[in-house]
Amino acid sequence: MTELLTSAQMRAIEAAAIAGGAVTGLALMERAGRGVVEAIFAEWPDLRAGSFRAVVLCGPGNNGGDGFVVARLLKEWGWEVEVFLHGDPERMPADARVNYGRWVEMGEVRPLSALRGADASLAAFGPDLFVDALFGTGLSRLLDDQLVDIQEKVSLGWDARGAIPRWVAVDVPSGLCADSGRSLGCRLPCDLTVTFHARKRGHVLAEGPHFCGVVRVVDIGLEGAGGGDVVEITAPGLGLGKGGGHKFLYGHAFVLGGASGRGGAARLAARGALRMGAGLVSVGCPGEALVENAARLDAVMLRVVEEGADLARVLEDGRIRALCLGPGLGTGAREAGLVAAALGIGGHVASGGEDVVGGSGSGPGRGLVLDADALTILARDGDLFGALHGACVLTPHGGEFARLFPDIAERLATPAVAGPAYSKVDATREAAVRAGCVILFKGADTVIAAPDGRCAVHAAAYDRAAPWLATAGAGDVLAGFIAGLMARGYSPFDAACAGAWLHVECALDFGPGLIAEDLPDILPNVFRRLGL
Repeated sequence: MTELLTSAQMRAIEAAAIAGGAVTGLALMERAGRGVVEAIFAEWPDLRAGSFRAVVLCGPGNNGGDGFVVARLLKEWGWEVEVFLHGDPERMPADARVNYGRWVEMGEVRPLSALRGADASLAAFGPDLFVDALFGTGLSRLLDDQLVDIQEKVSLGWDARGAIPRWVAVDVPSGLCADSGRSLGCRLPCDLTVTFHARKRGHVLAEGPHFCGVVRVVDIGLEGAGGGDVVEITAPGLGLGKGGGHKFLYGHAFVLGGASGRGGAARLAARGALRMGAGLVSVGCPGEALVENAARLDAVMLRVVEEGADLARVLEDGRIRALCLGPGLGTGAREAGLVAAALGIGGHVASGGEDVVGGSGSGPGRGLVLDADALTILARDGDLFGALHGACVLTPHGGEFARLFPDIAERLATPAVAGPAYSKVDATREAAVRAGCVILFKGADTVIAAPDGRCAVHAAAYDRAAPWLATAGAGDVLAGFIAGLMARGYSPFDAACAGAWLHVECALDFGPGLIAEDLPDILPNVFRRLGL
């Protein structure tokens, strides 16, 4: 796990280091600018080999100060450099003003507004590189129209000529909210974004991966400084291997299936749980679906479960450690009764009128994964929603999240007009507190939050982009992965985190052409690569 910082957390870390005497602000700015240049040369070794041309766009704050350092270092390397400034140099922060002065001793600074009519002169200059050091993490408002016009004009001008310079952003592309990944007027996707100390949330959330290009993190000497309360999932923890013992040592996972012709999703979840290492996996289904499931499953056991009372009796077996409900389940009265039984609601009258008996559902010692149709049932039945507890994991995609938490989803969908903008992290955390359980909000930027404030992000982006997961049934397998991990003793939060990471890892291992059935069967390859 690695920290994902907000802009405020990053500023606090820098301020603490400066206040403690570990470093000066000027030294940090020099390290940052030098790190940008080194990252440029590492990304494009050909640019290290000779003299090239760069245009550096500097803003009125410390991000602009970093840009002046970049300009000076490239000039010292032998490059031709043009610098444009947005704002009044006399109003810049002290350290940025120092680096402005150092650049002025070497070259000219032109106002950024000059770019509005600079097509001809810049075309003659022929830059190989643009450096965006306008705003970085400090932007708290929409970019004004002038800046948007300049960005688009410069970009489109070079596109039309067929000679497109490489674009580099310092910290984050200007106009991208560093905390949410949402656009505040950002128009230009960069080729490379160079950030400092740690990735920011905006690099991995929402539109961040689209605008940032490749993200490189530069060490500027702030090791050991913490402050982040959101982590990025980098790999699952220990405990995935098996060290001996009988099958019940690794737990029994129970998956509820739907009517005849609708059992495929439950079978996918069951295979996911079994491949994840649960000692036993059973599918409970109506009697009419028993033969169909038996024809497709061997190692997975079958039980006839017609209604909630049947499930309540099944759950008297304390060896069942995890339940998975929702994939292909259906949304009628029978299915609402099953959800009620799984939640241990005795005597609950589900939507449609079924009286559910028993009270041996999920609890502190038994995990419950609720996905797909189970989420639709929860969204329409306040009593069932109110019965959620800390051993539950909800796994909604965007539409399901909006049905469960319409007000939160509406706020997240409202266009961003100021930073820090409301983010998927904020939304998922708020939902977890309201539901009283772990929420895994699916997407390329999957966010997992617990009611106690723990939060993790798994971004299927950059070198972990897995577009092949956009296939029917992939979410059912993920639900099964999580149930299998919970059966093995993982906490709901840890199971959701590990399941999300392994889900993407399987997709990356298989590659193009992936279908949901492949995910459980590729998991052994992933385990071998992890040394299990």
